[in-house]
Parts: sequence; structure tokens; C-alpha cells
Amino acid sequence: MNKVTKRTQAERDIEESFVYIGEENLDAGVRFLVAAEESIDFVAKLPLIGSPREFRSSRLRNIRVWPVKGFEDYLIFYRPTDDGIEVLRVLHGKRDIEEVFDE
Repeated sequence: MNKVTKRTQAERDIEESFVYIGEENLDAGVRFLVAAEESIDFVAKLPLIGSPREFRSSRLRNIRVWPVKGFEDYLIFYRPTDDGIEVLRVLHGKRDIEEVFDE
């Protein structure tokens, strides 16, 4: 089974990214939404495909990262689960990722 569980903050990240991209170009914003969902579904089918991501905090173990197709600066941070994945965040790669996860 390829279950996708998204944390509330991941949903918010996707919405905020859509708004940010869409302010400049609405079509690109919509393409981002579609690409983010398709990328998440792809990762759910192959949960170990993403690169392991190391964090200083031990509470952030087993996190993997995969880019949003067509928007490779945006990264999906997730954990594989027994029946799919848990999406923790979807963030622009130029952000201070450690700081964002410490919030």
C-alpha cells in the first residue's frame, strides 16, 4: 500500500509555495501544485528513493529528501513508514533547513 500522510505544516508549505510562485505566474503556481502532489505520490511508491538527510537533532532520524519534479529547488522531506510515507515539510532548498526544522 502507498499511503501518504502529510503533516499540517507540509500542507501549509505547499500552499505558501503555490502563493509565492503564483504571485509571479499563476500557471507556474498551478504547475507547482500538480508537480508537488505527483512527486509525493511517486516517492510513496518507492519510499527509499530519496537521499537520507542527516540532522543534528536525534528526533529527526530517518528523514529522506526528494525534489519536486520540475521545481527541483523545492524539496520534499519525508519518512518512510510501514505502509507508505509521512511528509514532514516541503521547502525551498536555499532555506536554512536545520533552523526550519528546529522551529
